[in-house]
Amino acid sequence: MKLGAFELYPVSDGRFRLDGGAMFGIVPKVLWEPCCPADERNRIQLALNCLLIRAYDKLILVDTGLGDQWQPKYQDIFAIDRPTALLHSLQELQVYPDEIDLVINTHLHFDHAGGNTSKEEHRGTIVPTFPKAKYVVQRGEFDEATHPNERTKASYRAETFTPIAETGQWEFLDGDTEILPGISVLVTGGHTTYHQIIKIESEGQIALYLGDLVPTVSHLPLPYIMGYDLFPLQTLEAKRRLLTQACENKWLLFFEHDPHIQCGFVDRNNQGTFCLAKGGHG
Repeated sequence: MKLGAFELYPVSDGRFRLDGGAMFGIVPKVLWEPCCPADERNRIQLALNCLLIRAYDKLILVDTGLGDQWQPKYQDIFAIDRPTALLHSLQELQVYPDEIDLVINTHLHFDHAGGNTSKEEHRGTIVPTFPKAKYVVQRGEFDEATHPNERTKASYRAETFTPIAETGQWEFLDGDTEILPGISVLVTGGHTTYHQIIKIESEGQIALYLGDLVPTVSHLPLPYIMGYDLFPLQTLEAKRRLLTQACENKWLLFFEHDPHIQCGFVDRNNQGTFCLAKGGHG
């Protein structure tokens, strides 16, 4: 799709499942299950919706999904289903790994940075998937990923970010930063201390790639916050501020984990609750 002078392409790395209770925190199952039905193991279906941006003759990839470095045990735990993996999705657009100029990670959890690296066929060593790209993340996020605590360590996999440090491809940011004219990162915190979202602006049109701030359309209501979030009150305030702006100014929103709706516009219902605008999604 076009956003001003930019081209935006949602690209998929497939689907997986996580515990529904963890995905909705304090919200009771009786409220979230009608829109997100759980399987017999209480897991709900989630997508891995990454985003390719074509701007200034550059190719920018936002998040990289789960990747393919998963043992059968974890493929079963997370019900990983990748019939259309990220590289295949890019190939369908005639885009290849060595053509990516920039990779922006919202944060370094395994379902957002898993495709940062891949295993070489011949030697079996793990290398950056995008050999000519600069990888961008908040410096504090990288520091926390490399020194996780007991609560956070299960969310990080060193093989998805350490090889990038070894090749010198990381570019670390300290706070809100304009990467290129009209393409910025905004630190929201909440989910992780340094979680960031991406703001895309061209010719008066604005889009937000929300990462795990609002992972699915079902998380638009303000209290619907994941149990995974380290600082849920930060999530709450960031959602209140950004969704209000998005509603008032008709910003396009990208939902990284929604299995049915990749992007759309936000509105308020009769009760004042944020919801997806009718007829304004794709």
